[in-house]
Parts: sequence; C-alpha cells; structure tokens
Amino acid sequence: MSMDLQQLPLWLNSVIIVCSMAIVSAGAHWIVESATRLSRRLGISELVIGLTVVALGTSAPEFAVTIIAAFKGQGDISIGNIVGSNIFNLGFILGGCAMVRAIPVSRSLWRNSVVVLGGTTLLLLLMIGHNLRLDRPEGILLATLLVIYLGYLVMGRQDDDLPDQAVEETVQWPLIATCGLLLLGFVFIIGGSHLLVVSATEVARYFGVSEWVIGVTVVAAGTSVPEFATSLVGVMKGRFAMSAGNVIGSDIFNLLGVLGVAGTLTPIGVDPIARISLAALCGMVLLLLFFMRTGWRISRFEGFLLILVAALRWYFDFSARS
Repeated sequence: MSMDLQQLPLWLNSVIIVCSMAIVSAGAHWIVESATRLSRRLGISELVIGLTVVALGTSAPEFAVTIIAAFKGQGDISIGNIVGSNIFNLGFILGGCAMVRAIPVSRSLWRNSVVVLGGTTLLLLLMIGHNLRLDRPEGILLATLLVIYLGYLVMGRQDDDLPDQAVEETVQWPLIATCGLLLLGFVFIIGGSHLLVVSATEVARYFGVSEWVIGVTVVAAGTSVPEFATSLVGVMKGRFAMSAGNVIGSDIFNLLGVLGVAGTLTPIGVDPIARISLAALCGMVLLLLFFMRTGWRISRFEGFLLILVAALRWYFDFSARS
C-alpha cells in the first residue's frame, strides 16, 4: 500500500486523507451505535463495553505498528508509539472531547480503571527505566495482568453510574445484525486509519519533514484516530461512559496488551529518552486522576489544560531532538 501511495501525486494523497477521515467517522458512528445496543441486550454497562470491546478495537492500529516494529528491532518506534499514543489519547483526545462537552466521570471508572492505568504506567516506568529493555518475563507479566483486569471487569459488571443523556432506542436489532455492524465499524475505522497514516506520511515527506518528526506526529496521531473519532461521537451522543471508557481502556490495552504481547514475542530495547517520556506519561495520568476526582467531571478548562500539557510535551520532545 505504501509503495502505491508513494507514486501518487500530492493532490491525490490529499484527497485520500479527506476520504479516510470520512471513513473513520462512519466507522466510529457504527461502533458507538452497535456497542450501545450490544451492552443493553447483554445487560452489561456501557462503561464495560467501552473499556473492553470498543477499546480493543480502537487499539488495533497501535497493536499492528508496535508488533511489526518490535520484530524489525525498532524498539524506539515500538514502545515510543505506545507511549506517544497514550499521551495523545489523554491530552488531545480526552482533553479535546472535554472542551467540546464537559465529561462527567463515574466513580467506577476512576476507581477501577484510571487508578489501574496509573499503576500500570508506573510499573512500566520501573520495568524499562532500570535497564532500558522490556524482556519476555516482563511481557508475560503485563499480558497476565491484562487478563486479570478484563476478568475483573466482566465478572464484576461495573456500573457506570452516570446520567444517560442519550435518546433511548425504540427499535430492537437482531444480535447478529448488531455484531455485524460493530465488526464493519472496526473494519472501516482501522482501514481508514491506515490510509490516513500512509497518505499523511507521504504528504509530510513531500514538504521535507524529517522521518523522526513523521514518526512522533503523523504515526502516533494517526494510530490514535480511532480513539478520537469514537470518543468524540460518544460525547456528542451523550455516551459519556463509553467515550471516557474507550480512551482509558485503550491506554490500558496499549500498555498491558500491546506491549505485553510484543515483549513476550521478542525482547525490546529502547533509547534512554524513553525514561523521560514514560515519566511524562505518569505525570499526565496523575493529573487526570486529580481532575476526575475533583467534582467527578472533566471540565472544559481541565480539558484545555490536558491539551496544553500534551502540546508542551511534544514541544520539548522536538527541542531535545532538534
């Protein structure tokens, strides 16, 4: 795919970018609608659906990029993509959605997921910080923790305890139709994201942007497009539990699932700057914990602060590498 797009003119790659955004938006709409119907049919809260099914699907691009980079021996891309994507998710996506509409936060989400995300990020910092490697035993530990976490979520059937501001559906869809629409939404959102990343990379190369800048901006942001589209649609539809759960759940999947599988398959070494990026991610999660706990909501101003912190982190990252 990338070779074909390299041969296309600039204007056509630009058209592909616009079309891919439309594809991702359509996929996000279908995912939110079908996941909502599925949660009601199965009697599972939208928070759990957002933390599991939706989060797993929207983490697919990060999974593909990280696994491929790990096998190629590109440890900085493999782990850097996950750390960068998580900061992008918490800063630009969750913060951006909060600026559109203040997001109420359930106690279940804060207690059982955001706290878990904070502990997971700190654990990864300790694992990688001491020797700048993620070895197989550590990868197995991360993957095992993900299985335990998912089991706790599903068996516990956590209630999102949030006021549902969405309009109730009156039409019952067959289960097979609901699952089919959910699968189609994932196909659209992953395929559209791939086209967006590849075309945007070619446009960036055309304007002389360096390979490193492309990696930390286009690739990291591009693999986070599914989370952004799904969370934004969720907020606009009043599905706050699913919207916030998608972002938090995706970050947990990235750290425990994606890096767990990658580290289990092959040891990964990283650049010393990984310590700084992981410490920055830990700081951002702590800030999010504070924002969520004060008033049980993320206000528009707090959303702006999350965006500002993520932007500053990128600025200092660029300055360190320039």
